[in-house]
Amino acid sequence: MPPKRKASLTVPAAEAPYGYEFFGPPGAIAISIGLPVVCYALAFFCNDVSGCPAPSLLHPYSFSFDNLKEEIGWQGMSNIINTKAVIGTLGYYFLSLALYAFLPAETPEGTELRSGGKLKYRFNSFSSAIFIVVILAAGTAVEGADFPVWTFISDNFVPLLTTNILICFFLAVYVYVASFSVKHPKDPNMRELAAGGHSGNVIYDWFIGRELNPRVNFPLFGEVDIKSFMELRPGMLGWIILDLAFVMQQYRNFGKVTDSMLLITAAQTIYVFDALYMEPAILTTIDIISDGFGFMLSFGDLAWLPFTYSIQARYLATYPVELGLKGIVGVFAVQATGYYIFRSVNNEKNRFRTNPNDPRVKHLTYIETAAGSRLLTSGWWGTARHINYLGDWFMSWAYVLPTAAAGYVIRNAAEHPVSAASTDAIFFRNSYGRYVIPGDAKGWGMIFTYFYMLYFAILLIHRERRDEEKCRRKYGKDWDRYCELVPYRILPYVY
Repeated sequence: MPPKRKASLTVPAAEAPYGYEFFGPPGAIAISIGLPVVCYALAFFCNDVSGCPAPSLLHPYSFSFDNLKEEIGWQGMSNIINTKAVIGTLGYYFLSLALYAFLPAETPEGTELRSGGKLKYRFNSFSSAIFIVVILAAGTAVEGADFPVWTFISDNFVPLLTTNILICFFLAVYVYVASFSVKHPKDPNMRELAAGGHSGNVIYDWFIGRELNPRVNFPLFGEVDIKSFMELRPGMLGWIILDLAFVMQQYRNFGKVTDSMLLITAAQTIYVFDALYMEPAILTTIDIISDGFGFMLSFGDLAWLPFTYSIQARYLATYPVELGLKGIVGVFAVQATGYYIFRSVNNEKNRFRTNPNDPRVKHLTYIETAAGSRLLTSGWWGTARHINYLGDWFMSWAYVLPTAAAGYVIRNAAEHPVSAASTDAIFFRNSYGRYVIPGDAKGWGMIFTYFYMLYFAILLIHRERRDEEKCRRKYGKDWDRYCELVPYRILPYVY
């Protein structure tokens, strides 16, 4: 047992129990600045004004900022943020909060805290999402693709992104400052600092999250667990709302909705609503159990996820791709395989943790650890130590493949007449004389539409490495023994 120390609000960096991640403060600064820049680059450089990528980017020797500004439709700061976007975003958050507070909910307990005790959570994100989707469906039934919510999103995509980024920064500052009211060594309200979030470095702790489970009490709405609320509600559902807005934009542009658009939207909707339905399962995730809530999670939940994961639907809204039956079957097969792995793996884990005598898991082998946990050595978890990430990655392929060899150029027929022999020009329905063709952008658009798949692979490998490190700290020699029995990390016989 380590010697007792006086309770303090900070722990010196050298004594931080988990050390630095993301290369410490320099990495935290780079990510906090770099990822918002990436969001804007994806939004501006793959656009519905000039093309994807913007034509100037394809001709670096003749590049000029004046041409680029024209190609992205730059009109000053109104392109970045406006009052309508701020009001609309805050209204959406307020509605989400009201549904959280007033709709019937499950109230399960989380895992035991390091300081003892278990927190209760309020879960009703699935019914909240159904409520919102029903409202959107009713509005669409009456107004069609011109329902104001859909046109508002299409017209204010970047200002909405900016508003959510500002909310992320505000949340990160708020929870960081509030974390200094946590009482040590044991808070009567069961508040505690995240093990890796009190290094003593302001920038790093603000980024990684200093308090484990920050909560806030609102008049009328009651207590809200900020981390679990942000995990699934505004951003995850926002992702699907953005997708649906782009479905409607494609219809307004071309008078049809393509099979590729339907496939991507359906696949992502199934994934999101499955997560919402299985909301209590987040209580066993590393985000909830051990990560603090800071800028990293707030930005990932509220800005990065909805505004970058919806890029394929945004692309197809401007360049409609028809897959045909063979293409649909191929993509669906990838999606179904990924979903089967994802759901089967997580169900096996949850069943074993909650009821080891369940007939579906009681035959599985495992090893006992000194920490009191059981590590599965057969079934899905005996195939690879983090096999759950494989299903996630397969599903990411299904999200990007429908965009095919992406890339397009938008032209004006008055300046660039279309020859009678041209079969790849697609005219915009509501914009006389404008049409879209692959042109010399063909293939280059994959930098944008396939970005999600590549990023997700990096993210999953990083998560797997973090999982490995935390498990090794927790289980010690038992983890080494487990690794001998289950040698593969994510993909059997490969990695």
